[in-house]
Amino acid sequence: MSITTPQGFTAAGVPAGLKSTGAKDVALVVNAGPRFDSASVFTANRCKANPILWSQEVVKDGTVKAVVLNSGGANCYTGPEGFQTTHAVAERVAEHVGIGALDVVVCSTGLIGLTNDREQVLAGVDAAYDALSGEGGDDAAAAIMTTDSVSKQVVVEGAGWSIGGMAKGAGMLAPQLATMLVVLTTDAVVPAGELDTALRAATRVSFDRLDSDGCMSTNDTVTAMASGASGITPSPDDFTAALTQACTDLAMQLLKDAEGADHEIAITTLNAATEDEAVEVSRSVARSNLFKAAIFGNDPNWGRVLASIGTTDATFDPADLDVAMNGVWVCRQSTPHADPESVDLSAREVSVTIDLKSGSERATVWTNDLTHAYVHENSAYSS
Repeated sequence: MSITTPQGFTAAGVPAGLKSTGAKDVALVVNAGPRFDSASVFTANRCKANPILWSQEVVKDGTVKAVVLNSGGANCYTGPEGFQTTHAVAERVAEHVGIGALDVVVCSTGLIGLTNDREQVLAGVDAAYDALSGEGGDDAAAAIMTTDSVSKQVVVEGAGWSIGGMAKGAGMLAPQLATMLVVLTTDAVVPAGELDTALRAATRVSFDRLDSDGCMSTNDTVTAMASGASGITPSPDDFTAALTQACTDLAMQLLKDAEGADHEIAITTLNAATEDEAVEVSRSVARSNLFKAAIFGNDPNWGRVLASIGTTDATFDPADLDVAMNGVWVCRQSTPHADPESVDLSAREVSVTIDLKSGSERATVWTNDLTHAYVHENSAYSS
């Protein structure tokens, strides 16, 4: 179950010495075709890493033939030397595969301001190329991990075609797109324009709704490649649904592995005037440290939910809000309702439901609680 499940793809993950632990830290995914359609979405952070600056140019023509990724260093704010390293890595991949460097997406993850040793990365590319195989997906998924405790992979089967995916991410999870690298592969025939439309629709309701800690990364990349090797052209609706399923599955894996988390929290806003307002309300709650700390303490403090709703521009009557926690309506018409003591928050999965009574739109944002372990992890982070 990996990115090499779809026909036409090989992958590898190898150690290159970028991680002090000696773990795998360079991954390579190659599309053998016959088609090379691609689409990508990147971080909305204006402060972007060198691989983003490179890859944004690569993807403009809708053709990507390989993706190379390293963990152990973000290659962000490393000056002209860092960009030259990104370029050199793309050139080395291109030389091996027999393609142009401008068909190679480059991704990096790790500490900002850490200069990756160019010769180590290039040696890793050489080793990864030599190790490419149809069984290399697991190694590739392991090679992109940083603070992740487990690798993240998914496969969604279509009617004679499939989608494979791998992701990394455990902290700085906030749109767009969470501190993550994601590679998606498919052997369906999907022209680049349709792939771009499907990818943006899928990420909008998956990765962009994941808001672990409100911190937006500099390196976020989601790249999809379509080999067309199955010879089957699914309908746009069928393909988008499958791609959305794959992205949502990976997003939930990211959430479950969020740094130090004890609870995964789904915040759903109902009956909003617009979908955007529903997202705004749910996200406001998701970003409340007071609310997140309360959930860590198993405290169903619905007052912190109302306080967060009130910071938004959404349409609602402040005197007529309903809030439920794990299905218990603890607040009706902005007043106490069921006994908060009846809410059991001991399980990892927590649901919060907010009824704005202002329309018919809804949206869910996923987050996690704020724990001692999260603070410890991010005060002593190493790549």
